[in-house]
Amino acid sequence: MKSLASLIIFLSLATICMAQGNPAGGSTVTVHSNLVIVPVLVNTSDGQAVFDLKAGDFLLTDNGAPQVLALEQDADSQPLALAVVVQTGGAGVNHLADYESLDSILDALIGNVEHRVAVIAFDGTPTLILPFTTNTEAASSALVTLSAGNRDAAILDAVAFAVAQLRRQPARYRRAILLLSETIDQGSKTSLNDALRLVSDTNTTIYSFGFSSTHAAVWHEASKLSSNEPGPDHGCFSRTGADSEYEGHYSKQVLDCISQLAPPVRLATMTFLAARNSLRTNTAESLAQLTGGEFFPFHDAKDLKAGLFALSNDIPSYYVLSFQPASLTPGLHSLHVTAKGHPQLVAKFRREYWADEIGN
Repeated sequence: MKSLASLIIFLSLATICMAQGNPAGGSTVTVHSNLVIVPVLVNTSDGQAVFDLKAGDFLLTDNGAPQVLALEQDADSQPLALAVVVQTGGAGVNHLADYESLDSILDALIGNVEHRVAVIAFDGTPTLILPFTTNTEAASSALVTLSAGNRDAAILDAVAFAVAQLRRQPARYRRAILLLSETIDQGSKTSLNDALRLVSDTNTTIYSFGFSSTHAAVWHEASKLSSNEPGPDHGCFSRTGADSEYEGHYSKQVLDCISQLAPPVRLATMTFLAARNSLRTNTAESLAQLTGGEFFPFHDAKDLKAGLFALSNDIPSYYVLSFQPASLTPGLHSLHVTAKGHPQLVAKFRREYWADEIGN
């Protein structure tokens, strides 16, 4: 596997239905196929990549249930659509100079495959600076000419916007986001619940490079703990006619509804809680982990380039596992991957995915 494409996750190789138009500019994916693909990076305890594992060497569980696995071959041969998403507001103003001379690094990340690259800048609002192009030099030039934005850093809104742009690319293209931002979201209208659903639904892998936030804007995140979409009247997710025990605790009602719709997913419910909390406290890193990508902290241009080279060196080491769930219950599914008989090995992998009921 020699290109960034080998790291991209897609939930389905068959029918995927997309509905456009959520407030953050994203969309909802409904999986009608039961093929799930999970990229896995395996290292020794001292960080050395492990290359010689087979499908039978892995144990993957979906909501705790072991799955029959296949190892995808030549996963990097498909075209790649890469959205470079850069924070220009808030603390991002101090890092605009760090994005000079990235031409060769972008080429190394993409590899020798058909590709399209776009550049998106964001402060409190995402803006498409460069539409998708085959010219990586144009993308690197766009990074050099970015202008300072306002004080906000609406990371979740920017990711939702980037996913919407990626979904307009041909279906045969794999999709990835390279996110350059501070660690904590500041000012997004996208709720934590919606963001979790977005990264669960999407076929996009996120690679985050984060610099420290200048202040912890956690006050804004508290308002995101409740969903803004309560569902149809008198339904399980509806605020209308809900049990009195849920009064003032709509988030608990949402989680209980998920468990009612899919009784076996208690583990996934716990994953939902943990993932939502991590999105609030370290947005950039959590987005990468949830989608099977990687997170690298950086302070200056030197750190950034070192991290990008490290990512490009990780690329050939990824395994791409696939499985057909033994029981595709609707809702959030928790994934866990280990190497059989090798407890000393460390695996990085996609943590969860969302399955909707067919017909929804």
